[in-house]
Amino acid sequence: MHPTPSSNAYKILVVDDDPDIVELLEYNLRKEGYIVASAPDGRKALEVAPQFGPDIILLDVMMPHLDGIDTCRQLRAMARFKETYIIFLTARAEEFSEVAAFDAGADDFIAKPIKPRALMSRLAAYVRRDHETSAVSETIEINGLTIDRTGFAVFQEGRKISLPKKEFELLAFLAASPHKVFGREELLQNIWGNDVFVLARTVDVHVRKVREKVGDHHIQTIKGVGYKFNAD
Repeated sequence: MHPTPSSNAYKILVVDDDPDIVELLEYNLRKEGYIVASAPDGRKALEVAPQFGPDIILLDVMMPHLDGIDTCRQLRAMARFKETYIIFLTARAEEFSEVAAFDAGADDFIAKPIKPRALMSRLAAYVRRDHETSAVSETIEINGLTIDRTGFAVFQEGRKISLPKKEFELLAFLAASPHKVFGREELLQNIWGNDVFVLARTVDVHVRKVREKVGDHHIQTIKGVGYKFNAD
């Protein structure tokens, strides 16, 4: 179900230096009920985002002044945007670009030329997933970690650890089934969903980033198979 114009409608910030793409996206997004703002480059996006408070940011990679990768990193460094969905829009379909995008903290990666109907379906999936997640009130306490699935919060010995949404969802999913081994494709399907096309290598990037924040011992690599949460 798509959002409708109201105080609860999702806010989307479109960041792209191509005015035709911005116009196309703004038209289609507003038609679906989203509240939209735009910025022509990364530098301007960093000014607009704190004022606008977007729920989702559509971010081009190749832009003047400040590219999308650096913009994403700077946004993720701000506390209020650690859990904001950031989706890259780019004509650069090489694998290294996708890995760089996720490494910078992106949630998704969409190649140009953009197909509006496919993009709207993708965004609706994110909104739907948010609503489904908000209905879950569950806390996992395991191996020194407290994972609050309602508040998207992780605590280790009383210290709060901030994780972007996809990293949090990955950790919570693995912790919910300790000792069970999940393959990369299974993790992609459960965390990113069928509506999102990403590389299996994306899982490795997110596992590495989670390990950097919560410690290496929580998520164990099972060579040739995938990952499991270590409850020992």
